[in-house]
Amino acid sequence: MNSFDRYITRNFLQAYIYCIVGFIAIWLIFDISDSISTFFDLHFTLGRVLEFYATQIPQILVILLPVALLLALLFVLGRMSRANEIVSMLTAGTSLIRILRPLFILGILTTAACFALNYSVAPHAEMVRKIFLAEDKSGSGGEGQIFRNRRESRTWFIQRLRPKSNVFDNVEVLQQDSSDHVTMAFLAERAEFDLHDHAWTLSPAKIVHYDAAGNITSESLEPNVVIRHWSETPYRLRSANMRAELMSLPELRDYLNFNSDFPDTLLAPFRTHYHYRIALPWTCLVVALIAAPLGVGFSRRGVLTSVASAILLVFALNFSTHFFLALGEGDRIPAWIAGWAPVIVFGTIGLYLLQLRSSNRDPSDFRWLLPRRILAR
Repeated sequence: MNSFDRYITRNFLQAYIYCIVGFIAIWLIFDISDSISTFFDLHFTLGRVLEFYATQIPQILVILLPVALLLALLFVLGRMSRANEIVSMLTAGTSLIRILRPLFILGILTTAACFALNYSVAPHAEMVRKIFLAEDKSGSGGEGQIFRNRRESRTWFIQRLRPKSNVFDNVEVLQQDSSDHVTMAFLAERAEFDLHDHAWTLSPAKIVHYDAAGNITSESLEPNVVIRHWSETPYRLRSANMRAELMSLPELRDYLNFNSDFPDTLLAPFRTHYHYRIALPWTCLVVALIAAPLGVGFSRRGVLTSVASAILLVFALNFSTHFFLALGEGDRIPAWIAGWAPVIVFGTIGLYLLQLRSSNRDPSDFRWLLPRRILAR
């Protein structure tokens, strides 16, 4: 990186960090104002409050990073345009793409950071928030669950799922044959999953065997029963009550794999969010492609028009993202289109704007949208 790149990068990072810190500070002020009474009621210590907000910041960053990137790019490039720095660089023989290259690299790095946050931590933030408060309200928390393993013909009835735990209370598991007749039943006061051995321990357990007519053939009581061949995991048992928007990328993939026999209408939200989870970070690069050419202006009027155009396009990108997401969740369009269409469409617009600016054509006045016969009048 030469001094030219360092100069642009330093100016951008200064504005970028200010935007991120400022947005997080504003969000914290409003959220603490809304939640402070809850914190007092639950007797939260300062450390507990800090721990709570540490789990929420990744989700906020995924939302804020594209907006902060947009404002930082428009501010830095607008300031450089007003000071005629970009004109001087172009006069010296440096191409516009070369000038903007460090900013695009930072846009790619922002995309990578957003993907890392959106992979697992950010989607879990809302769930962690609910579990966090539920644990402090009830001490143990938990809810009931019914889970059907269609591949292995097994049904689970769980009275209580403990949050953040591999231990379930009052469990009944029915093993069925290919005709859905119950062949065995396992009843236990406690079921614990061992992550290392991938085994379930039922204690104390009652095992009941049934014949083809549904009559009990034998019963046995055991202090502990270890079962290693069941494919269910605590996450998989909880997934039946999970919402697609709260699941991480691996969880969505596992859910679609384990529940592939579900109807398409039930799987549509999970397929859509799987593609959406991958596509969402690329909006940071799309924002960079839109803001960079529109942020470069050679007159005060041009800069103001470009800023308004960039903000309008990013707003349209955000709207279309949620619009296509809703269509995908309702199984009205294919999941991959719902996830990727906004990125592809607005990414193409950004590349076109960059091509116009690189060829010294001004995209901010939208003349390129009008037919030539109108411009000739």
